[in-house]
Amino acid sequence: MSTESAFKYSILASGSTGNSFYLETPEKKILVDAGLSGKKVESLLGEIDRDIKDVDALLITHEHSDHIKGIGVLARKHGIQLYANELTWQELESKNSLGKIASEQKHIFEMGKTKTFGDIDVESFGVSHDAIAPQFYRFMKDNKSFVLLTDTGYVSDRMRGTIENADGYLMESNHDIEILRMGGYPWKTKQRILSDQGHLSNEDGAEAAFNVLGNKTKRIFLGHLSLNNNIQELAHMTMDGFLAQHDVDTKRDVHIIDTSHEHASKLYDI
Repeated sequence: MSTESAFKYSILASGSTGNSFYLETPEKKILVDAGLSGKKVESLLGEIDRDIKDVDALLITHEHSDHIKGIGVLARKHGIQLYANELTWQELESKNSLGKIASEQKHIFEMGKTKTFGDIDVESFGVSHDAIAPQFYRFMKDNKSFVLLTDTGYVSDRMRGTIENADGYLMESNHDIEILRMGGYPWKTKQRILSDQGHLSNEDGAEAAFNVLGNKTKRIFLGHLSLNNNIQELAHMTMDGFLAQHDVDTKRDVHIIDTSHEHASKLYDI
């Protein structure tokens, strides 16, 4: 039996200031989002000894700037193939959010569908967020899977059914509720973040992780932390404490891993 991994991945950046995820198989190299400058995304790939020129596809989750900031320049500079659902494309084009993109680089990846990229299958699923048609992704190869789930106000039963028992998750832990409530954001902004179309709090993310993890799950990455309304140690402690209370061994069975706003994680095998 081969010991070769099904795929490798890195959380290039995750947080309220910018998000990008990289995954590779023997046949394909894929980015999800590029919510930092094109130059920064290239630099983050360099941290894991990878080159933007080798990227075959870039999947877009939604039109918010912390997910798309660098996409236009990277697509024009390197000819990367871009994928988003039709409503998201309409929104991006109506606001000229990416600048001019050649039509042959623009592809439809509809919500709730599975697309094959070479030797890996990718399933899209909708989330509850104040964007036009936000969707995130589950990557599947050789009975292994990894799920990206941030930018959602809650996790529905349908979402749980789609993403349960993955080998790994990037799970949103956006804010601490008390820090957010006591902070300096306008009340309208606070209401948006706390709403069903906002973001998962540390507690929400911990509960969501517990509800979807299974016997295959080995890693939970804490994603999309707010710079202003969270503290990394608090997010980690909340996830660890919730799982431990529910008899999940976070020292041996499931590892909780912090992510960074500005530095790539190492390249993980799955």
